[in-house]
Amino acid sequence: MPNIMIIDDDQSIGDMLAKVLGDEGYTISRAYSGTEAVMLLSQNKPDLILLDLMLPGISGEEVLKKIKDIPVIVVSAKADTADKVELLLSGAADYITKPFDIQELLARITVQLRRRNGSDEISITAGELTLMCDTMTVLTGKGEVRLTRTECAILKLLMQNSHTAVGKSTILEKISYDTPDCTERSLKQHISNIRHKLQAISGKDYIEAVYGIGFRLKT
Repeated sequence: MPNIMIIDDDQSIGDMLAKVLGDEGYTISRAYSGTEAVMLLSQNKPDLILLDLMLPGISGEEVLKKIKDIPVIVVSAKADTADKVELLLSGAADYITKPFDIQELLARITVQLRRRNGSDEISITAGELTLMCDTMTVLTGKGEVRLTRTECAILKLLMQNSHTAVGKSTILEKISYDTPDCTERSLKQHISNIRHKLQAISGKDYIEAVYGIGFRLKT
């Protein structure tokens, strides 16, 4: 499960990010100052860092210089282009300005983690469905559907095995890296959520349960 470290002294923003990212299936670690961040990074290496610049103790700019081989998305109120360019040249993987759209931030996080894992697969198409893996959205003939990380992993597997029933145990095994907390019981709910989201946009039911086996995508 990817771990994201939030380095921000603003309690409300940090709590909001932790809640949203936790709901998306990420594990979270927190640091409230630059000094604390440097100490925690010497002990553990997260998969991605969200870094504020205006920090007590060591500044965000100084913290960035100490981070190696971890993608860093700077999340700051500084909107000046020169600041952004300097930080990107200093090692930041991306930069988003406060206040930000949470869906945009989630998409940027997904892109950085995909690059870190060496996955170049951006989209998958099965029938009239196209899954955009980097933004976790599904394009149908009648609109766009936003998915959670778990829903995206499940639908991706079903689309890769279009017209074939995929067993429940196979689904749980294949998505275990991204969603190790998914169980057979919660899998049914995730499948139901995907079906309802797609049906609400297209009016079609794209997933069917195959008795005694698992689930199959209808294309």
